[in-house]
Amino acid sequence: MQWAILLGFSVVLGALLEAIRLPAALLLGPMVVAIGLAAAETRVRVPAWSFVIAQGVIGALIARSVPASVIGEVGKKWPLFAAGVVVVIAAASLLGYGLARFHVLPGSTAVWGSSPGAATVMVLMAEAAGADERLVAIMQYLRVVCVAAVASIVSEAFVAGAVVARPAIDWFPAVDARQLALTLLVSVGGALVGSRLKIPAGAMLVPLFAGIVAQDCGWVEIALPPWLLAPSYALVAWAIGLRFTRGILVYAARALPRVLGSIFLLIAICGSFAALLAWKAGIDPLTAYLATSPGGADSVAIIAASSRVDVPFVMTMQTARFLIVLLIGPSLSSFIARHTPA
Repeated sequence: MQWAILLGFSVVLGALLEAIRLPAALLLGPMVVAIGLAAAETRVRVPAWSFVIAQGVIGALIARSVPASVIGEVGKKWPLFAAGVVVVIAAASLLGYGLARFHVLPGSTAVWGSSPGAATVMVLMAEAAGADERLVAIMQYLRVVCVAAVASIVSEAFVAGAVVARPAIDWFPAVDARQLALTLLVSVGGALVGSRLKIPAGAMLVPLFAGIVAQDCGWVEIALPPWLLAPSYALVAWAIGLRFTRGILVYAARALPRVLGSIFLLIAICGSFAALLAWKAGIDPLTAYLATSPGGADSVAIIAASSRVDVPFVMTMQTARFLIVLLIGPSLSSFIARHTPA
């Protein structure tokens, strides 16, 4: 009965959020339902093996979003990309330190929650680093929603007609069977290898980097139809959401005003830098905003795809920042956790 409730309400809420074009709707819907059931002290739990495989699919999804031209693009405009990456990461780290320093959230949790990478990846990395992935999830996905809302305001205010209608999801598109099999080999095989080797967040990171290499070398064209992505999103969302307790929800509610304040402060800092890019570098405002947006590479990719912007520029800056956060995130969270009060 509990599984039926979880599945049924996840489908309904996910469909409703998708209908209003909310980024990451297919993940947020199931997560909200799972949190509700967890608060009601349900006994449903996601099998560990299915969570591992779902992480592998998410890793392949992020790999597909990494443009092969990222190194060349960064090389041509490296001062611009370097400034964008440094400003956003520095601002997010300082806000994370502030949340930890003033006892709003524990040190490493505050840093991972503020990290401007792909939201789902940051949650999984936070869990591997020993942070509270539940609070990190609240911060990350709350920021996704806030950034999406501000993006629509920016597009209406500064770029008339910037947003175009997003096509409805084609759940069963034509897929090359060979490419789908190779994608499953990379995602599932990589997830199992990463899990077996005990690499932190390896179930996602091994398929991610394997997918980037395989895709850029022309060995595979990553194929992830919606009928495969949706269950993977749901499994990750359920695995996170079902770990909530009433106590952690009360804690999160008390911290919510200050967390929201930090989110909008980070958006304002990134928006100010975007305005500087638009003024000095001649980049259109919406492209600059999305490129510097702290909403996460995965959600920004969805917004950029439905907008009239320079998508390669947006995704190159988002990807460069995402990869740097992957590399320095664990060390940075440990450093800040050590230098903040318990």
